[in-house]
Amino acid sequence: MRLVRYRSDAGVRSGVVVAVDGSDRVVDLGPAPLTQLLAEGADAVHDAARRAPASAPRLAGLALAPPVRPGKILCLGYNYRGHVPDGVDPTADDPAFPDVFVKTPNTLGGPADPVVVPAVADDVDYEGEIAVVIGRRAKDVSEADAPAHVAGYTILNDVSDRSWQRRQSQWAMGKCFDGFAPLGPWLVTPDEAGDPQDMLVEVVRDGVVTVSQSTATTIFPVASVVSYLSSVMTLEPGDVISTGTPQKLPEAQEAHRPLRPGDAVTVRIERLGELTTTFIGGPA
Repeated sequence: MRLVRYRSDAGVRSGVVVAVDGSDRVVDLGPAPLTQLLAEGADAVHDAARRAPASAPRLAGLALAPPVRPGKILCLGYNYRGHVPDGVDPTADDPAFPDVFVKTPNTLGGPADPVVVPAVADDVDYEGEIAVVIGRRAKDVSEADAPAHVAGYTILNDVSDRSWQRRQSQWAMGKCFDGFAPLGPWLVTPDEAGDPQDMLVEVVRDGVVTVSQSTATTIFPVASVVSYLSSVMTLEPGDVISTGTPQKLPEAQEAHRPLRPGDAVTVRIERLGELTTTFIGGPA
């Protein structure tokens, strides 16, 4: 299932996306957060989808909010293997442990919310990533049990300013400008998302594919990451784990320039959909 949060005159509400006569429409599920609805039982959500009325509003006409409001946004640094020559062990440079950092709550943005390029930031960059949404509280869970604690998957653009990121040993200042974590457009449940280690992650900028790599090349799979993080902290429903980005393609690295107002970046991930972020200037 694809589940959304959308803004209405009655406040932010949850919905399930269904195809009616060839058009994506949204069946209202009430104000409860998506993680609460799934915890109460997916059968009720399935029933609502099966009873979708033809009058359900079109998805395209709704203002989508972030699919969840995480208490924690946990992110991974280097988590995709790069290209190696034939005959070289691709795992030779794998780190022993995930490189974990956080993005603070002020960074969260909806799937259509523009991102302001701060006046003090001169090296803004994008990172298209699969985001794991926790559905059940997880503490000290094994890798085998970790998938049962996942509510689903969505897309996160880990917007970063490299110059601020390089100023200190911790990355927080470069990662945590307001709005630097667009999330969405929806939550895809595991039954529809399929194997998270078999998805193609692509990023398109200026009509050019700049990133294209399969999650089969990740160093730390989703189950491993959930287990690892839960050994330190309790993961709560709605928490987001962003699983890192592949490197840009060589030609994209050579042609790269910092993001500027007017630019747009689309992250598209197999079976999860697309997240397009538009960048704008701040107040004069």
